Amino acid sequence: MAKILYEVKKNGNKYNAAYGKWYAQVKALETLNTRKLANHISEHGSIYTPDVVYGVLEKFRSCLVEMLLNSKKVKIDGLGTFYTTIENATGGCEKKEEFNVNKYLKALHIRFLPEQEQEQNLSSREFIKQAEFINVESLAKTEESTPANGGDPGTGD
Repeated sequence: MAKILYEVKKNGNKYNAAYGKWYAQVKALETLNTRKLANHISEHGSIYTPDVVYGVLEKFRSCLVEMLLNSKKVKIDGLGTFYTTIENATGGCEKKEEFNVNKYLKALHIRFLPEQEQEQNLSSREFIKQAEFINVESLAKTEESTPANGGDPGTGD
C-alpha cells in the first residue's frame, strides 16, 4: 500500500475561522523533476532508456501547454483531464460591450480533474482508500528508539 507522510500543523492565520486548530498536512519527501521521473519509469521493466522516456515526457509537456493554450482540454486516460480556467478581476464589468480582456482578466489557470471512471477512479474518495497515512513524528520517534548499531535500546547493547 502507498504511504502518505503527514505532519500535524497548527493554523496560524488569525483571519481564518479555524485559527489555532490543528490539521494534517502532507509531508513530501522530494520533488521529482522530469529527468528523475524518466529514470524511475525506465526502472520499471521498461525497454526504453531514461533518455527516451525523458524525451517523451518533455514532448508531452510542451504539447500539453500548446493544446491548453489553444482552448483544448487534454484527457490522459487513467489519470485525468487538464484544462484552463479564467480568473476575472473582482467586481467584473458593468456592460458586456465594455468588457476588455486586458482590463478584466486577472489570471489564466491550469486545472486538473482526476479520472473518475470506476475502473481507474482517482477521485479523492477513492484515492484515499489506496493510501496508508504515517505521521512523520512517529517515524522520528522510531528512529530515536532504535540504536544505530541495532542493539536493544534499553540495555545499551
